Amino acid sequence: MSTFEDLGSLLLVRGADEIDHAGGSLYVHLHRVAKRLTTLGASETLILAGLAHASYGTDGFPTHLFDWQTERPVLESVIGPEAELLVYRYGACDRETSWRDLAEHRTVTDRFTGTSEEVSGEQLREFVDLTIVNELDVLDHAPKLEPKLRPFLQEQIPRWQSLASPAVLADAQRILQL
Repeated sequence: MSTFEDLGSLLLVRGADEIDHAGGSLYVHLHRVAKRLTTLGASETLILAGLAHASYGTDGFPTHLFDWQTERPVLESVIGPEAELLVYRYGACDRETSWRDLAEHRTVTDRFTGTSEEVSGEQLREFVDLTIVNELDVLDHAPKLEPKLRPFLQEQIPRWQSLASPAVLADAQRILQL
């Protein structure tokens, strides 16, 4: 089996298919995010992180499949250290303090530990791409959230245009009519 298939099996074992999420189960959402990243030309690391991105829960979705304090090595053993770090960073991100001015300060605050880290280069681009693709999937599959989420993304995405990959940015601009 491939790493992608191994991860999919692990997500099933952890019950991702039994957790409600926008447009179906968490399992379905995770696969849609990974598929969209694939379509947009993402790296294997980012695609795997996309498939696992909510493993530790997120600031907007507290349900978790793995305990961030004790089970990071489990996920890392399947997807590798780079993808696991991206999954951790995404799940740990305190959105209120990190998202708005990310392009200026390039700092992600960890909601679990209260610490902050400066992120740059490819790691920052992948973090932003994952964030945008996830939010676009929620927008596409959670009509009740659209009245609040669409205006937020229409305001936020232009702030991240210097950070996102061209393909992800173009997809967001098309969907949000920016």
